[in-house]
Amino acid sequence: MIHVTIFENKEKTCVGFHAHGHADYADEGNDIVCAAASVLIINTVNAIEMYTEDSFALDTEQKSGLVDCRFTDPTSEETDLLLNTMILGLSGMAEDDQYADYIDLTFQEVQ
Repeated sequence: MIHVTIFENKEKTCVGFHAHGHADYADEGNDIVCAAASVLIINTVNAIEMYTEDSFALDTEQKSGLVDCRFTDPTSEETDLLLNTMILGLSGMAEDDQYADYIDLTFQEVQ
């Protein structure tokens, strides 16, 4: 199962996220759930890096499916939009009866 934790501040603004695991929906190379989650997460990180000036710390490990992204300063409106778009896509997957057993999305308030 893919586990994604969205870290939010008191204002419910995303300040980072942690994703790990594999969906195991299908064999490696044919797993549409893993592919969809990976595209949402990786494209968001790449877009933030390319289109914003926001700073973040990133830790990845392909074998375990780890992507850990933490913002070091308050985020821009552009980054907030990109993160909210990622969260929208992941939420849709987690709430879909066909895929809910393969992806878990939680929200955690942090200071």
